[in-house]
Amino acid sequence: MLDGRTTGEHIDDSQLECEYYNESECKMSDGKKSCNGTEVCPMPGAGKRSHCYVLWQNSTGNPEVKMKGCWLDNDECYDRYDCQGYRIRTNDLVFCCCEGELCNSEFSYNPDSAPNEALPSKGEKPFYSNFGLHKRIQGPFYFQRQLFDPNGMVFFPEPNTTYAAGPMSTTTTIVLYGVIGLAGVFFLLIGVYFFYRRQKGPLFTSLPTDPSMGLANPPSPICRGMRPIQLQEIKARGRFGAVWIALYKNHNVAVKVFPLQDKGSWMTEQEVYQLSQMSHQNILEFIGAEKRGEGLQTEYWLITAYCQNGSLCDFLKGNTVTYSELCHITKSMMAGLAHLHDEIPPLKGEGFKPSIAHRDFKSKNVLLKSDLTACIADFGLALIFYPNRNIGDVHGQVGTRRYMAPEVLEGAINFTRDAFLRIDMYACGLVLWELLTRCSTIEGQVMEYQLPFEEEVGPHPSLEEMQDAVVTRKIRPSIPDSAAPHMGLSILAETIEECWDADGEARISASCVLERILQMMHQPSAPPPPYNSTKPQLEVGIHLQLKFQVEEMQRGNTDP
Repeated sequence: MLDGRTTGEHIDDSQLECEYYNESECKMSDGKKSCNGTEVCPMPGAGKRSHCYVLWQNSTGNPEVKMKGCWLDNDECYDRYDCQGYRIRTNDLVFCCCEGELCNSEFSYNPDSAPNEALPSKGEKPFYSNFGLHKRIQGPFYFQRQLFDPNGMVFFPEPNTTYAAGPMSTTTTIVLYGVIGLAGVFFLLIGVYFFYRRQKGPLFTSLPTDPSMGLANPPSPICRGMRPIQLQEIKARGRFGAVWIALYKNHNVAVKVFPLQDKGSWMTEQEVYQLSQMSHQNILEFIGAEKRGEGLQTEYWLITAYCQNGSLCDFLKGNTVTYSELCHITKSMMAGLAHLHDEIPPLKGEGFKPSIAHRDFKSKNVLLKSDLTACIADFGLALIFYPNRNIGDVHGQVGTRRYMAPEVLEGAINFTRDAFLRIDMYACGLVLWELLTRCSTIEGQVMEYQLPFEEEVGPHPSLEEMQDAVVTRKIRPSIPDSAAPHMGLSILAETIEECWDADGEARISASCVLERILQMMHQPSAPPPPYNSTKPQLEVGIHLQLKFQVEEMQRGNTDP
């Protein structure tokens, strides 16, 4: 689930990196953890850009930074390489955005001077660096353009009302106020137009809510009441926000906090969780969703059960697994993915559950409970396939680069339900490989944990590097040779290869993988006795046992 800001976690497939700060997180964390650092911006869609931003307040004459981070595709930010601010009418707030790595580490506010005031020398401006202020000029604060946020909110310019010159003539005043009024109407019409366009977003961020198609209770963007939740500690940061451990009714819960610009992902996750028959022991338990704060400081909370062992990725970094643990984790993980992918007819008063493609399946999005039972999480990019309904305008090249299937990397996706489910299965093969390489049953020393393709393309591959490795050279992570002599691990190795097949139609389904895992669980945890064969056999279940019997009979007939 989580790529992220730099708080000690490994960052996959970095794109634009921005400084990050959130004043509300600082207050809620009570100094227990750092609430500032950097964050990696999510990959923008086709024809879109990522930016960095700073929001601060100048009410005291010194900048009080409220928020820093990533800002997604705003025309106001295009081709700005210095973060120069302009004022928002409410609460003396100043906003700036820019393009470039960590471009928001330094920010400035450069107002035009009022009449009869001394102008600064060429290039001189107020300069703020890392929350510090070096004031070089003074003058009234105002700005001359409008600002749009990602949800269509429009902030209009605040006119400059401080002048050192004498009073203007009546005619001049009338003309000035007339021009300001016309400009306000013009900007309002533009704002309404942009708001309308933004409401017609892609289907995967604003899915339909038709109760007859499986939603027990269509999600509301604003919760009716606030839950008494006390945030305790940040556990991780990811593509769409920070994940906190929190206290609710004397129990630990997880709270995923989405920033304002990621409201669409918050809505999509709610829609998935509230589908009929979505509740499953291997799907992360959903508790509720809430909107907190107002204006630019609005945050969207998703409250779920807390999984004590964190993500599968983080667990494997510090632990190996026994054969029985491997079987337990893979069985529960595949049961959750199969439930996600399956269509389930109406049952016992519950509505129809449609098929769902995850679209960002990886070890970071598989969570482990205290007994190592796995559950699937993070549905911010998910697609719901309602029967007899077109999926609409969906951007296909999303997810985490190292887990992208060949057809995703090529941009050659067949936009059908089965095609998207097969994309999940490719990523599933890579997660199974991560588990296999950390199994202590493998003869010899267990290899250090690595992400898929980390040995081949390094820790932060570009899209072009992944295309070259996966599509052009058809590379796949290396399966340890020492897994072959073990009957159960050899079954898993063959299953992995069928999951990450270059031909999407040749990949096996989640239900088929689950059947394989159930067969593995009946295999002995120790290697089988040696037999006269130069190649490890990769047959499954009863077919493998019959093969061994035939070979024994052949050897018995030929011995003197």
